[in-house]
Amino acid sequence: MKVLVTGVKGQLGFDVVNELKKRGHTPVGVDVEDMDITDADAVDRVVGEAAPDAVIHCAAYTAVDRAEEDVDTCRRVNAYGTENIAKVCARLGCKLMYISTDYVFDGEGTRLWEPDDAVTKPLNVYGQTKYEGELAVRANVSKYFIVRIAWVFGVNGNNFIKTMLRLGKERGAVSVVNDQIGSPTYTYDLAVLLCDMIESDKYGNYHATNEGLCSWYDFACEIFKCAGMDVKVTPVPATEFPSKAKRPYNSRMSKEKLSENGFKRLPSWQDATKRYVDILINKK
Repeated sequence: MKVLVTGVKGQLGFDVVNELKKRGHTPVGVDVEDMDITDADAVDRVVGEAAPDAVIHCAAYTAVDRAEEDVDTCRRVNAYGTENIAKVCARLGCKLMYISTDYVFDGEGTRLWEPDDAVTKPLNVYGQTKYEGELAVRANVSKYFIVRIAWVFGVNGNNFIKTMLRLGKERGAVSVVNDQIGSPTYTYDLAVLLCDMIESDKYGNYHATNEGLCSWYDFACEIFKCAGMDVKVTPVPATEFPSKAKRPYNSRMSKEKLSENGFKRLPSWQDATKRYVDILINKK
């Protein structure tokens, strides 16, 4: 199977291409210099020439705080760019997998968000534009997967784990939010699941994060434990870290639909954190 992957230089796109290669598929990885997704003609040309059986759309505008002031650029990438890709996929009759986010929900309450819950009030510009991307996929493509993820970390890029390890080493102490709850997502694990899904025809909306729930504080404590670092971690409320974009307090997402459709769920977030930290430390 030939699969075009956007955002190949990002954390997830990088791992997806590697996993596709392992399985004997033919990945075609592109990034902004190869195909500007906001340019409909470029998208039509590049995807059309590749003639893939499927597209895994990982590229996105992800600077959440900057998006509050750079609304137009964020919308051009996340909404209109996704629409451009969706229209080409519809023309070619190929599958489309769109990577979305927990930020499409309002982040309130304590219940698990279900994949097919109605989205009524995204918290910020980033969440709103990613939701508009979801709408573009549904409006144009019949063979689609919309996969929402959260708290992403991977080898190829910056993330919370790398930041914690750096701050812990520099300061010996960190303060971390303890009233926002969710699940981390290791891109290496996620790539395996995404490839399982794109090989199937079990289309629809899904949630995919590592198993288990934690706060950012819990996550930080586990990171330092795995790294064998003696760092003082102080739990603080989110109000201690004011930001331009509002963050969700509740990023709990149900993954039961994965099980119902025969997909293997990701390992626990603690297991993923340990494997990832081991990679970072051994690389050093």
